[in-house]
Amino acid sequence: MWDHERAMSEQPVYRADLRIDVDAIRHNVRVLAGHAADSGASTMVIVKSDGYGHGALTVARAALSAGADRLGVAALGEALQLREGGITAPVLCWLFTEADEFGPAIAADVELSASSQATLARIVSAAEAQDRVARVHLKIDTGLARSGCPADLWPALVEAAAKAEAAGHIRVEAVWSHLACADEPGHPSIDRQAERFARAYEQARAAGLTPIRHLANSAAVLTRPDLHFELVRPGIAVYGLDPVPQAGDHDLRPAMTFRSSVSLTKRVPAGESVSYGHSWTATEPTTLALVPVGYADGVPRSLSGRMDVWLAGRRRPVRGRVCMDQLVVDCGDDEVREGDEVIVFGPGDRGEPTAAEWADELGTIHYEIVTGMYRPRVTRTVVNSEAEES
Repeated sequence: MWDHERAMSEQPVYRADLRIDVDAIRHNVRVLAGHAADSGASTMVIVKSDGYGHGALTVARAALSAGADRLGVAALGEALQLREGGITAPVLCWLFTEADEFGPAIAADVELSASSQATLARIVSAAEAQDRVARVHLKIDTGLARSGCPADLWPALVEAAAKAEAAGHIRVEAVWSHLACADEPGHPSIDRQAERFARAYEQARAAGLTPIRHLANSAAVLTRPDLHFELVRPGIAVYGLDPVPQAGDHDLRPAMTFRSSVSLTKRVPAGESVSYGHSWTATEPTTLALVPVGYADGVPRSLSGRMDVWLAGRRRPVRGRVCMDQLVVDCGDDEVREGDEVIVFGPGDRGEPTAAEWADELGTIHYEIVTGMYRPRVTRTVVNSEAEES
């Protein structure tokens, strides 16, 4: 009989691996929480989408140890996974479907967002059934036009929330919203949204509520201290990716390194073409290194012919098309060996490619790169010096 566990254990440590630097995450949280503290605000770290691909529980624990006070996620399942993982800090969840049941979240003391009277009524009903008080954040749409209550419906929502609070079913913890263009410092929509947010907050106060406020995402944490209020919500900056690099160096350290290793080397003569379609042909003899990662592992095929990797101490070009399972690196006359480590992207400290560089080349944002990297054939290795020292 096939011994599945032994067969698995005998496989290489990785074909492709995400190295997650927990020290970098803690450093970034300290930087961001420091900005918040200078304004008298506390910090909610966003760990949705499995911690932007870095591992939600890993990031949550690191963030809380580095000064974060709260956590935020999009989906109820994400919130409950944090609770199951032993996280007891306040957790906000804000994006629901009609199929979602609020009872388990309320029982786990997960804070819930309401953007409409219908959602609020569902929360109140679930709280009554649980015989518990649900903690609620009321969201106002100030100009992003996604979730959030429209301004004309806001007075009715805060009145309904005040009644539910007076009846003992909910506690309104906060009024909040989200900025559309904070990553473009000086964009006129930022001040416009801030003005709308101020009006919504005053309406909530007039209804008898005493909520805190949160509006600032990563970009606003770094560039708009006037919008920190009582709580800030950094997301991408926690992972060391700067949402506003044009505004200066913010001392953030990328936490994700995508790496693999050389599986084969070969010498080819001038005139030899590489990979599907023969889109690249060697003009002189060269050494090629095969790396067993491809678009099934998160390397975009659209980077074919326009990406480098870090191998044997320097950047080297990928030649030909990125395939489903592999790519080919041109090493010239340099000596490379099977098993040599290949950094596909990393922090950039040594000159290796970065997730931000990929995003720029692809015309997208670094959020999309890192959140899409954790895949079935890609392992995730957590590097945590503080844990090693303890």
